[in-house]
Amino acid sequence: MLAEELHFGRTVELLRVSQARVSQTIRTLERRIGARLFDRTSRRVALTAIGQRLRDEVAPAHRQIQEAFERARAAGRERNTVLRLGFAAPAVADLIAHRLETVRAQGFRVQVKEAAFNDPLRSRRDGDVGALVTLLPEPGVVVHTEPLVLAVAARHPFARKESVSLEDLARDTVLRALWPPRLPWTTPAGRPIELGRAPETIQELFLAVEAGEGISPLAEHATRYFPRPNLAFVPFSDAPPVEWSLAWREETGAVRALSSNR
Repeated sequence: MLAEELHFGRTVELLRVSQARVSQTIRTLERRIGARLFDRTSRRVALTAIGQRLRDEVAPAHRQIQEAFERARAAGRERNTVLRLGFAAPAVADLIAHRLETVRAQGFRVQVKEAAFNDPLRSRRDGDVGALVTLLPEPGVVVHTEPLVLAVAARHPFARKESVSLEDLARDTVLRALWPPRLPWTTPAGRPIELGRAPETIQELFLAVEAGEGISPLAEHATRYFPRPNLAFVPFSDAPPVEWSLAWREETGAVRALSSNR
């Protein structure tokens, strides 16, 4: 520090030690080297030729050490920061539990939060979460894949079928819920799909389906997490899989660990 400042007062202030301590350290170093490193008078401090050469040769290594400590401090701060992870469907947190366990085992802290059913991106826009697992067509990394099923009322004609096709969507009103983004708004044959209202919660969606307001494509895990006596889930025979993607506001260490874990 003195080699850079060339001033005892500023060096003492920056290091927060006594001037006697600085002087003692310099004398010890000069004895080990066997030569003076500083020319000192009552008015000025200057490096000797040997002192200047030592400073120039040590400076790169000193910078590397400082940078290494700063990276270590940054990593420590990052691990002490909680990643608030939103889920458009909370059950998906269970389905990727192995990923979350691995991330936590690496020292990162993760807090799972439920995103709004009818507007899951809102939590990320508002800054309530730092990352979001969603079906919406957001740039991100796929963290879970599962089949698509069709939720219908238990008395609906489709409930008696072993499977349905995308063409069947044109035969009833489709309630707007977690609609998979890769499905078009028409059937593969070009028949228009009539869209119904957008329920605000998953339970409201189920009540609307049970009441006969319409049908709704959902991810297959709904059959296990939401069994209801007046509701049936019918698999699709030709639908693409549902892909849950991780999208984030800032790519932190926790996000990288979560997106790379398999």
